[in-house]
Amino acid sequence: MLRMSIKRVGIVGSGIMGSGIAETAAVSGFEVVLRSRTQASADATVAGMEKSLNRQVDKGKLAEADRDAALARVIPVSDLGELAGCDLVIESVVEDLAVKKHLFSELDRICPDSTILATNTSTLPVVEMAMETGRPDRVCGIHFFNPAPVMALVEVVRPLTASDATMATAVAFAEACGKTAVVVKDQAGFIVNALLFPYLNNAVRLLESGVGTSEGIDDAMKGGCGFPMGPFALLDLVGLDTSLAILDALYEEFRDPSYAAVPLLRRMVSAEQLGRKSGRGFYDYSKR
Repeated sequence: MLRMSIKRVGIVGSGIMGSGIAETAAVSGFEVVLRSRTQASADATVAGMEKSLNRQVDKGKLAEADRDAALARVIPVSDLGELAGCDLVIESVVEDLAVKKHLFSELDRICPDSTILATNTSTLPVVEMAMETGRPDRVCGIHFFNPAPVMALVEVVRPLTASDATMATAVAFAEACGKTAVVVKDQAGFIVNALLFPYLNNAVRLLESGVGTSEGIDDAMKGGCGFPMGPFALLDLVGLDTSLAILDALYEEFRDPSYAAVPLLRRMVSAEQLGRKSGRGFYDYSKR
């Protein structure tokens, strides 16, 4: 089984996950082509990455020379065609299957047959994206966690169509980024979210039924279970809209009642109380 040599990585999407994956890959020595919908947003993402790396320098975790080298390896672009020279392309756009399938069709048209196409989806079926391409054997999931530069795990998702060489290459890439790579089956939620989201959903159920406050439940899980973050702080970090989409996808696939989103969560998303990114979720961030 031969794995490909990855030198240049394309990242599609300049949100929190896309920028985090780009930063991780650049610091790890890969050339990175970061594509956003506009050149201004791509440039702004690189500026944000520089601030993040500066904080690491200030904390003594990164040398100034390594920061400068990492930034020099990142090319911000708006044209999808700029990804044609990449050995691996990872998409990190909105968690919408139709959007991702269209993107994979476009990437298949643009990139050479040798390029591996990967998705950072946390829930959606990778095989459906693979079948939008003429290279389903070269499509897999490479699921980083937020924040990507800090979190140690990457779930490498194997659809039915992926070749051994593709999987070996994806695992090697994740490990070269300093991550622990775990190969998982292509089913909704993979490992982490399949276990995590019933817990988060039940925390919302406890809040809705008045068992405790969001602060009290968070304190209980941190103090009683040793978790670094309580469920409501975590939901706000992930985003309530993203969390709802994950629960809906899990319920659609398994029809397990533990995945049926609690009404309070759905109502908060309708009210655009999405967590940190909107300024308000289970906590108010406008005053922080």
